[in-house]
Amino acid sequence: MRSVRRWCRPALLFTTALLLSSCGIPETGVVEAGEPATGIRPAQALYFVSEGVPLAVRRQASGPVGIEAALEMLFQGPDDQERRKGVITELPPLLGVVTVRTEDARVVVELPWGTGPLSKLAIAQLTCTVVDARRFGDGAPGTGEASTEVTVTVPDAWRTEGSSGACPTVPGAR
Repeated sequence: MRSVRRWCRPALLFTTALLLSSCGIPETGVVEAGEPATGIRPAQALYFVSEGVPLAVRRQASGPVGIEAALEMLFQGPDDQERRKGVITELPPLLGVVTVRTEDARVVVELPWGTGPLSKLAIAQLTCTVVDARRFGDGAPGTGEASTEVTVTVPDAWRTEGSSGACPTVPGAR
């Protein structure tokens, strides 16, 4: 009787494993169903001000955001939810169109005529938003310039410089 038990236990385990592994679902080939996976698209970081310092705020976008689109979102200011959290902007309302030119590691942001001189925080908002948009705007994290110089100007009025070195790190950076 003892030898029958020794033989039955492995046979029972093998049969159970065989039944569980062949659950009756037939094999299929490749099933075409929609677009290929593209991964997670990063959100755009816009820099506003909170408690007197630049603060990165993540905004979801339908796709990669270029510098011009990032600046357009920035100049719209914080949304209602962000304002309730004490987030503000130092940027004035736009009086026209912002023009952006890239020259190697430099980005030139030309604000419309009539825009007055900006505070250091407003320059930081512009500079850091431009740096983030340039670094990640093509949808491939890390492919942008490692160091970006930003010139902000109003033709025939004023000009100032900023760089990526002045930007705070973004928590959960892409």
